[in-house]
Amino acid sequence: MAEASISSIRIFRQWQPFRDGTYRCSGGRSAEGFDSTIVEITSRDGIAGYGEMAPLGSFYDPSFAAGAREAMKELAPQLLGYDASGIEALNRRMDLLLKGHPYAKSAIDMALWDLAGKRSGLSVASMSGGAEGTRLPLYRSIAQQSPDAMAIRAQGYVAEGYRRLQVKVGLDVNEDIARLEAVRTAVPADTVLFCDANASWGTAETRRFLMATRLLDYTLEQPCASYEENLAIRRATDRPLVLDETIDGADVLLRAISDGLVDGITIKLARVGGLTKAKLLRDIAIAKNLKVTIEDTGGAQIGTAAYSNLLLSTPEGLRQHTVDFHNWVTVSNARGEFFIADGMMSLPAGRGLGLDADPSLFGDPIFASKSQ
Repeated sequence: MAEASISSIRIFRQWQPFRDGTYRCSGGRSAEGFDSTIVEITSRDGIAGYGEMAPLGSFYDPSFAAGAREAMKELAPQLLGYDASGIEALNRRMDLLLKGHPYAKSAIDMALWDLAGKRSGLSVASMSGGAEGTRLPLYRSIAQQSPDAMAIRAQGYVAEGYRRLQVKVGLDVNEDIARLEAVRTAVPADTVLFCDANASWGTAETRRFLMATRLLDYTLEQPCASYEENLAIRRATDRPLVLDETIDGADVLLRAISDGLVDGITIKLARVGGLTKAKLLRDIAIAKNLKVTIEDTGGAQIGTAAYSNLLLSTPEGLRQHTVDFHNWVTVSNARGEFFIADGMMSLPAGRGLGLDADPSLFGDPIFASKSQ
């Protein structure tokens, strides 16, 4: 179908400052906002799809915003003329042309899903399995500060309606114990807590934290960096364990399932290469009855809509939660309402991502490639 072939690809850069100021996580790392890259893919019939990739600084994942843009500039001209509806074939082509660097392919893949949805009249949720229900549970992340400051921030998020909080730990263990205790005391007993070390502890620090907090109710998320360290912790505790940074592809997920390592996983679109590969991981997790979180490394409305659509097509009983990144930042990149109440989010209804992406909000394109 000639009208479905890719006729042009444009790339934009959008700086997205954080609403709550500097975001701090383990090891003293911090960021002031998301450096987002937005991709527009237009088919020959004039329909456009949009995707977004926004890393949390250059320290969180093996991703680099400026590098992603250079990779996209290299990939884009080599995708022109191909059938935009052949999303898996285009993913294979990107992998052929550029080895690794999944984060650089994520926004392109996302834009292809959005375009396919607009051309077919279906939402991404419908195309990825069919929506179950209409609302998603949200969590809010509490960046590292003093225990008292984190407790105050937690109370503020609860007042806004959030019922699930992620407490960032991973620094000095004694201080982290105090952080968790302060937050746990400050919020209602039915508030769900996750403790996320972002892979910053070794096994010794993790064991100390687990021993000191054994009477508190929370889920432990990604305590250590290496697979083997996390497996040692799994064998030493009955605390629910979720892995995030470790889950970067199907091979490691299958290994983790075989080893009985995880109770749940967090899938980030940019880490694995976009919606197509995230769906594969999601489907493996469903088959093994694992709890699933689907999100990304950052972004505004475009990114939020993409991962939320995929989570909405995940069985309701296996959905863990997600995050409203578009509410973390002070700028927008699309028009469409996310309805948030009582710690739950409903998505905008519509084809593809369900949004009206607005290029006037992106600024001028930094790159454009068009077929002749």
